[in-house]
This record gives sequence, structure tokens and C-alpha cells, in this order.
Amino acid sequence: MSGRGAFLKLACAAVALLAAAACDRAPEQVQPEPSKPVEQGPALVLAAVDFQDIPGWGADRLAEAFPALERSCGRLMRAPADRAVGTAAVPMTAGDWRYACGALLQATAAGDLARVLTAEFKPFLASNNGVEDGLMTGYFEAELHGAEAPGPDFPHPIYRRPADHVIADLGVFDGALKGKRVIGRVENGRFVPYPDRGTLEASHLPGNGLELFWAKDRIDVFLLQVQGSGRVVLPDGSVRRIGFDGHNGRPYKSIGRVLIDRGELQPHEASWSGIRNWIDRNPDKASDLLAENPRFIFFREIDGEGPIGAEGLPLTAGRSLAVDRRFVPLGVPLWLDTTWPLEPDRPLRRLMVAQDTGGAIKGPVRGDFFWGYGAPALRQAGRMKSQGRYYLLLPNAVAQRIGRTS
Repeated sequence: MSGRGAFLKLACAAVALLAAAACDRAPEQVQPEPSKPVEQGPALVLAAVDFQDIPGWGADRLAEAFPALERSCGRLMRAPADRAVGTAAVPMTAGDWRYACGALLQATAAGDLARVLTAEFKPFLASNNGVEDGLMTGYFEAELHGAEAPGPDFPHPIYRRPADHVIADLGVFDGALKGKRVIGRVENGRFVPYPDRGTLEASHLPGNGLELFWAKDRIDVFLLQVQGSGRVVLPDGSVRRIGFDGHNGRPYKSIGRVLIDRGELQPHEASWSGIRNWIDRNPDKASDLLAENPRFIFFREIDGEGPIGAEGLPLTAGRSLAVDRRFVPLGVPLWLDTTWPLEPDRPLRRLMVAQDTGGAIKGPVRGDFFWGYGAPALRQAGRMKSQGRYYLLLPNAVAQRIGRTS
């Protein structure tokens, strides 16, 4: 059978499996037990507010957000006007951004930027079915020491995406499954799940020429995978940037949470430095701990600016936020209201742009703050786990439509 024929067969089989699973659940949905109310799923609810009601508005150095705004607006303005760029809760097209983005791109000073934002945008407080606060975490661009060839000082591989890695878009075969994707590989004519971390590292990847770089420290490689992008400092001092190029379709599991659940660490100790200290004290348990996270990330080398977020644009340190794109459209400016990781009593309030996503970033009010790269960024990102809220800033054309339907 040709590769295309095998792929069609496996994709149809995957659709059938999902459909069968849906049928299995149908009786419970149609006839729920009276004593068990059906739980309400997550939903983004927007409430219009005025700019003067936003905590901290007017105190931010808005000019620092201009690079992120400029990149996202430039992308929206280059897109066809009728291209859908919204979500179910925030339906919109690229054309809805033409006027507002055009005005933003002409702003030349902080005062101009503030004036355009207040004139051409309307703020909406986001909530998850009325719950306004959500979890805000942080991430950064990892930096590690590596080489282009293996050696005693660089034994740990960083892998590129294998050729047998297949992403099946089920919506192509069944409109009811639009947006559903599964990741796997073809094995003996069947589409099977892609291997988990332990299998990949033990047998599936080694010896196939997939090594992109070789790293000095194994934990740095794991941290690189969690962050999704990084800088590799070579022995001659030169720096090569690498970025996310796919994952194995397995769910992300926090090894910090594993150590907390086992009683090995207290919650306040489960930062990256705390996890590394535990591994240093228990080197014989490192492999088993890392394998607790079945998700595995593949990388590609990036030329030019980076890291690259899910919007396809370079991220801006301190101004790019990863969100759940099922609820919050990429490219939307938003006002973040949370606290500093190392100073929990100090408000962190500033203009951000939704420019990235993440495997653990799930929910209508859930953000991951990009801190940049290096040790200072790691200190902030590793300790950030705060409650917070955000306000979406929507162009007037979109805001009027949202106001009529809310």
C-alpha cells in the first residue's frame, strides 16, 4: 500500500475510534443521574469595562510593548481581510483590525500609543464562567552549553523531528471533528500513538542521525523541552538558537508536582532550582523522574530573531503572553493584572500581547508570561505561580459586535 493510502486508512480509523468513543459516552449525556448535575465546561465570558477601571492603567511604560504590538498588527494587516482570526467567544476577521492596527503602527511616542489604545480599542474583563482570577505562570528561553558533535563533555542529544512523525487533522475527514488532531506514526500499516519520552530516548531516536546538537547537562535538555525554545552556546562562544518543531502527542506532566505528591519536596521548594537540587542528591532516580513526563519536544534551528511563538512571530521579553487559543485569539493586546514572582505583594500590571501557546496553558483565564532568556529570566519564570486576571483590548469593530451579543 502506498504511504498516502496507508495514511488515509489510518486517519479514517482514528475518526472511527473517536466516533465510537463519543457513542459510548452518549447514554450518560442523554440520561444523566438526577443526583449528579452536569458540570459546566470552561467558557470565556467577557464583560465590558472602562479604561479608568483597569487597575494600574496609566502607570505602565507602554512603549516597551510596542515591538510586540507592531509584530502582531503587521501580521494581521498582511492577512486577507476575510480571514477568520478569532475564537468562538471572540469572532472576528483580520479586516476588523485594519483601522485600529493602522493607527497603532503610526504611533511614534508613548503618549500617541496611549491615545490610540483608548480611542480605538475597548477593554473587556475576561472570566471563566464568571470566575475572573486564573493561574499565571512564567517561562523563558533556556540557555545551555552544547556542541555540534558528541563528546565526553557533551553526551546528551537534542533531537530534530523524525520523518515518521505524522499529524492527522481529523477535521479533513469529518467536519464534526474540526480542530481535532492526533499525532502518531504508521507501523505495519496501522496508525499508532507516537512513543512516550522513555521509549523515544531509550530506543526510538538514538542512532538515526536525528541529533541537532549535543548538550553538556541532561537536566538543561529537559528544561529546554519544557520551555520549548532556547540558545545553545557552543565551545567557541558562538550562539545558535533553536525552537519548537513538534511534540509526540503525549500529555505534559509536571515533575515538580510528582515530587510534591511523593512528599519529596514541599510546594515552595518545587522551583527549577529545587528540582535540580533534588536530582543532584538522587542521581540514580533522575531517569525515572524525567520519564514521568511522557511529552517529548523536537527542535529545529532558527535563523534571526527568536524565540518564535505560536503566532509565528518573535516573542518580546516581558510583553508576550502564552494563552489558550481555544478561548483567546492570538495577536490580541491584553492588560495583565497579577503579582511579581519574587515579590508577591508587588502588583505586576502591564500591557501584553497574546503571541504564544503552551501544552499546560489550558483555560479561558490562564497565562504564561515570557521573561526572556538567561539566569534572571529563569529566576522569575521558575517562581511564577500567581493568581491573576486579564482584560482583552478589542478593536471597536469587534467590541461593538461583542457588546450586542453579550
